[in-house]
Amino acid sequence: MALKQQLSQKQVQKIVLAPALQQAIKLLPLTNLEIIEVIDTELSENPLLDIKEETEKKDREEQKNNKEQDPGSQETGDSLEGEDDKEFEAMYEQYFDNRFNSFSMEKKESPDYENFVTKALSLWERLDWQANMTFFSKKEKEIAHYIIGNIDEDGYLATSLKDISKVVKAPLDKIEQVRKKIMNFDPVGVGSLSLKEALLAQLDYLEIENENLRNIIENHLDLLEESHYEELSKHCGISLSEVREVIEEIKRLNPRPGRKYTQERTDYIIPDIIVEKADDRYSVRVNNEGIPSLKINKFYRKLIARASKDNPEAYEFLKAKLKKAFWFLRSLDQRNNTIYKVAQFILEKQEDFIEKGLDYIKPLTLIELAQEIGVHESTVGRVVANKHIMTPRGVFPLKYFFHKALCRDSGEEVSTLRIKEKMKKLVESEDGKNPLSDGEISDVLAKENFNIARRTVAKYRKQLKIPPSHIRKRKYLMEES
Repeated sequence: MALKQQLSQKQVQKIVLAPALQQAIKLLPLTNLEIIEVIDTELSENPLLDIKEETEKKDREEQKNNKEQDPGSQETGDSLEGEDDKEFEAMYEQYFDNRFNSFSMEKKESPDYENFVTKALSLWERLDWQANMTFFSKKEKEIAHYIIGNIDEDGYLATSLKDISKVVKAPLDKIEQVRKKIMNFDPVGVGSLSLKEALLAQLDYLEIENENLRNIIENHLDLLEESHYEELSKHCGISLSEVREVIEEIKRLNPRPGRKYTQERTDYIIPDIIVEKADDRYSVRVNNEGIPSLKINKFYRKLIARASKDNPEAYEFLKAKLKKAFWFLRSLDQRNNTIYKVAQFILEKQEDFIEKGLDYIKPLTLIELAQEIGVHESTVGRVVANKHIMTPRGVFPLKYFFHKALCRDSGEEVSTLRIKEKMKKLVESEDGKNPLSDGEISDVLAKENFNIARRTVAKYRKQLKIPPSHIRKRKYLMEES
């Protein structure tokens, strides 16, 4: 059968997201700072959007002045042409501004240059500077800069010497010679291939003469990592007290030498939702502080009306911008309304937690909340993402309140966060000589009607970063010896 091309029509049903819905979905997961950036972009691209003044005083003054100058005057050309346009305009009347807001340069005080600080050099910039002061031949500099470029944030070389040899086309002994010199740069141990190598480099630099310390680092680092202190004592022929002294010496060394100059970034949290208490009642409000209030600029709306007669192309352009502005304003409103509904339900569900503490937190899932407020689960997921809520008990990410439930014998649903908190308290109050195993923790919780399997206890313990019972016992005995 011969193949041939032909045109045909086919009718199918499929879901298509309207531009307004697409925009609303994109705005939902954004934080307040990100929303401000989006608004700034829209303001620069759409002339029909404008920032609403904090008060309407100037509008009233202008209207009063216009009436005094010409009491019988009426505004003309103030509305769109056509019945469809008028209906479209009436739906969004709340977004219109009554005057053209001209922009003027704001006078600001000159900055205090004493408050400016210089940017700290990064780890790699420091190493490159030291390499330029150490290596003088072109080939050695090339090798050094390539090695430095492959050092990770912890200070370790992230690629093999063989791969470096292939790239820079130099023998392995030459590359190793350059790397050994880099290991003596500041921070000492940077460029090492292993933890053992980094610690030994720091021992040599600090001129620490301790045979037991060097022996443990060179030959028994695996026993130290797993807290096998008794075996370590036997292999090295030293007492537990001497092992403890060695551990204290090791604590002086830096297992991640690159972290010395890693620039830590401080993240400041601006809550998207604020829960306040007044007259023994809690209330929720969406934090819109810093987010400008927008309106449709009436000056350009008048231009649309005039352009409909004089310039059809300008009319279509401005009308398209007007619709886009409407969609954007509606999307902002929908975002605020959805965030408020989510926050209000969380408050109603977790009011006991806010008032009394973690023992009273209740389980909550995205599906439960979505069904309650009448939206899709994915919508709630977008609202919850990257947002924080400030309560009298502290600032929490919205995701904090969503976790699974476990049932007690009485049928009561209990939050997994509450179980983890109880486990944490049990471990903190246990006897160090006889720490609780996962099975024993499970038995203790069962007596309080929390029926949890041992493997579930082990999973929660790992999430809490609590070591196993035998590791906890070794550490306790070491501290007591």
